[in-house]
Amino acid sequence: MPVGDKAERKAAYFNRVQSLFDEYPQAFIVTCDNVAASHLSKVRKMLRQYNAMILMGKNTLMRKAMRDHLPNNQKLDVLLPLIKGNMGFVLCKGHLKEVLDILENERVAAPAKAGVISPVEVVIPAGNTGLEPTQTSFLQALGIPTKIARGSIEVLKDFVILHEGDRVGPSQATLLQKLGVLPFTYGIGLSNVFDEGKVYDVAVLKLTPEDMVAKFMTGVTRVAAASLQLGLPSLASLPHALINGFKRVAAVSLATDYDIEQTKDLKALLSDP
Repeated sequence: MPVGDKAERKAAYFNRVQSLFDEYPQAFIVTCDNVAASHLSKVRKMLRQYNAMILMGKNTLMRKAMRDHLPNNQKLDVLLPLIKGNMGFVLCKGHLKEVLDILENERVAAPAKAGVISPVEVVIPAGNTGLEPTQTSFLQALGIPTKIARGSIEVLKDFVILHEGDRVGPSQATLLQKLGVLPFTYGIGLSNVFDEGKVYDVAVLKLTPEDMVAKFMTGVTRVAAASLQLGLPSLASLPHALINGFKRVAAVSLATDYDIEQTKDLKALLSDP
């Protein structure tokens, strides 16, 4: 490729990155490990209905495009430390939850390839495998308890062939292929959300109104507990302080001849049980 063409392509890519981040105020920071081009194309089409798009490219080029554009858009500064690994951006104009649903739900089943780190635990269930008896030694070499039943190999009990985080070995990959098992699912991974210059975890988008109320009440409870312990009145501790005060007044009323309306019935019951 001529040097001039390469420079023009870089300049065009820089302009594209800069103009897109000026146009799109929000983005998902995503990872694309083990994601095929065909899957990316399918997701791209699904995102169009929400006016969202996928932006990929070399990390060095994306970082340079953003650094050069910082004088015009300082919000991009928070993204620079996040540009690492096999990553990209899904640019959005609102509809964050709808885009999130697409990215999380669109996944593709995949075989276990030798050398890959297992993202999940893989179990070979007990029962008939459909394999010929000549394959018995292959399964036994992996420590899988088997027997011959009706002319094929039967696994005696559920067997964990891969734990989460294990590296897939050649024998394990071959066996799962023979069994026709596609144990893994791959799709676009989600790490963070960029929203008008702020970056936060994707989990924040999944919070429901009930979750937010529960978290708020947890905070109120802690403030009330601290206020009561320190003897510092606050709005959070006021109901508890009033109740505790009433309990003390009621205790004095029950222990003496001093009557109050709220303890009258209880004192009558205690005096004549």
